Order: sequence, then C-alpha cells, then structure tokens
Amino acid sequence: MKKALLYFGFFIVIAIGFYFAMTKLIPGYGIVKLPVLSYVQPFEFYNQDGKRISNRDLEGKVYVSEFFFTTCKSICPIMNTNMLDLYTSYKDSTQFRILSHTCDPETDTVDRLKVYADSLGVDTDKWIFLTGRKDSLYNAARNSYLLDDPKNNLKSIEEQFMHTQFFALVDKAGRVRKVYDGLKKEELKELHQDVKKLIEEPVDQTRFVNNIFGN
Repeated sequence: MKKALLYFGFFIVIAIGFYFAMTKLIPGYGIVKLPVLSYVQPFEFYNQDGKRISNRDLEGKVYVSEFFFTTCKSICPIMNTNMLDLYTSYKDSTQFRILSHTCDPETDTVDRLKVYADSLGVDTDKWIFLTGRKDSLYNAARNSYLLDDPKNNLKSIEEQFMHTQFFALVDKAGRVRKVYDGLKKEELKELHQDVKKLIEEPVDQTRFVNNIFGN
C-alpha cells in the first residue's frame, strides 16, 4: 500500500512538473480559451477629435466595445463608471483599447463627445468615443459586436433607438470572444480577467462565426 502511494505521488509530481514546463515553453498552454462568437466587420467612424477611426486602427489590439449616449440618465452613467475601472486597470497597456459608440449620433456630435470624454479625464488614445451614421453604428452593434438582436434592423432606422447595457470583448484578430452585462459585478470581474488573457494570447487569424442571437 505504501509503495502504491509512493508511485502515485511520484507520478503526480511528474505530471505537475510537465504541466509547468509546458506553460513556460508554449504560450497559452493550459489556458482555457474563450470561444469565438463573431468577426468584427469593417467599419469607419469619427472619434471625439473628428479623426476617422477604422477597424484597421485596432489591428493587434484587444478592445472592449460598448454603445451609450451622453444624455442618458439611467444605465449609461453606471456602465461608464464600471468601464472607467477597466480603463484604470489597463490604461498603461499598449495592447488595450476601449471603443464607446454613441446610440444617438444626431445629438452626440464630435464636439459633444469631446466634452464628455474630457469630463471623464481619460486618455482618448486609449478610450475612444465614436460617432457616425446611425445605421452604420446600429449595424456594428448588432452584426459585429452582438450587443443587440439583428432582427431589430428590420424596423425603419428613423424609428429605432438602441439602449443596450452589454460590452463586447474583441481580440487582436478582430474577433468577438465574449459579451458581458455591463451592470453585473460578477461579469465585470470576468471581463477584467479575460482582458488579461487575451492580451497574453498569441494572435490567431482563424475565423469562426456563431451569432448568439441566431442566424
């Protein structure tokens, strides 16, 4: 019995040693990878400084995407307070960005977004505020970031007003890896951890689309 326990303990030590060695030799070994939900489609919007920002500017960056509007008095201030915590944690990383798109481009002009960004006191090279055509913004939210049901696009764009509390996490290859409720502490904690995972994850260009709202 003692000999069997000795052998068992020996093999456990060997297994642990092998696992530790592999984590050092192979980046990402042993880490449970997040699934791929969708691929971000090409886009071009204007930031708070009036500069055009496209998907090409985010290549090689991990970023979190959200949709809000500056006159919101309900969930948006809470969402962006939570986003500010994430910004503070990763503002020194060269591989991380935040994209905050307006849901109300008629009101949220470039100048208005600039005032809003300044009120938060953030580095707008790291946390970028975007406006543009309403239909393009809503299509991005629904078809790229999966933050709202694409079926809502069936309505006239003039009749639509999107109000979503969700955040999308995008990897260095422009793939959405997870969607989080921006109001729930447990999901925000996961988001903080998952950002770190994706920053450390090697770039993978594999594309696999699985829309969480269905095809």
